[in-house]
Amino acid sequence: MLTMTPEAITELVTGALMRSRTSKENAASVARALLAAELAGQNGHGLRRVEAYAAQARTGKVDGFAVPKAETTRPGALAIDAGNGFAYPAMDLALDWLPGAAQTQGIAIAGIRRSHHCGVAGVIVEALAERGVAALMLANSPAAMAPWGGRRPLFGTDPIAFAAPLGEGAPVVVDVSLSKVARGKIMAAGQKGEPIPEGWALDADGQPTTDAKAALAGTMIPLGDAKGTALALMVELLCAGLTGANYAWQATSFFDGEGDPPGTGQAIIAIDPDAFGPGGEERMKLMADMVAGTEGARLPGRRRQQIRADYLENGIPVDAGLAASIRAIGT
Repeated sequence: MLTMTPEAITELVTGALMRSRTSKENAASVARALLAAELAGQNGHGLRRVEAYAAQARTGKVDGFAVPKAETTRPGALAIDAGNGFAYPAMDLALDWLPGAAQTQGIAIAGIRRSHHCGVAGVIVEALAERGVAALMLANSPAAMAPWGGRRPLFGTDPIAFAAPLGEGAPVVVDVSLSKVARGKIMAAGQKGEPIPEGWALDADGQPTTDAKAALAGTMIPLGDAKGTALALMVELLCAGLTGANYAWQATSFFDGEGDPPGTGQAIIAIDPDAFGPGGEERMKLMADMVAGTEGARLPGRRRQQIRADYLENGIPVDAGLAASIRAIGT
């Protein structure tokens, strides 16, 4: 295991992507996002994605030179076409526009189409909360879950994330995948050759499995059983049906360079805390403080914020073999 600085990780990622038919600007945007995932302790969405990203850029499944385009279709609505490139440059446009639009209109939404893997959704909403707005993000991903009672995967693992500003303190951040675990954790286990716990996934025959590769070829078990798939339907309708992106069952894999671009979507909603009158942040802080002050409870987001602080002070742990593999990409 190595310990790396944020600067070293950024250089590692940008180098691999720029050697894989990706522009300097897009490589930098991706590197910032993958670094943020590592700092959040979510390494399944961090450096372990680089090899797949680079492979897709080399084959053209992802356009590494895409420049996202944004159009204000309503005073409070921004339509972003990611151009079948990486999601992160498109989300950068949303992050730049949403706070001001929400503070002007009270609420604003950015819808992204022809997109790709969005990384850790909690990172995006936390960044908006740090700019003074409450935020909700929905994203879809290639089909990995079947409707409750069915066998055909129609939904992605489809994260939902929310963050709220609490004045001078760190935001509260809720980030959940609608499968029992994020698919990135299974991908990471497969790369390490490790088994997964029973109850995470089913194989292609619908049987429980602890084999990560069999799980990736099968379906994920939803969070909360039927309730999880109902929420996944909601996500698909909002971030694909609403935006014009591909539904999960229409999207190709995020994990290989084969086939057409995934074309997935994201919907990001920002809300001015004072939209209904002054004192919104203080009222949200009151509830957050009640949770934080409850014995044995922890406010969502605090663990990842502590991990980030520790890593920034002491360095970020990175698997040495993974770092070497990334360094070798395109050389």
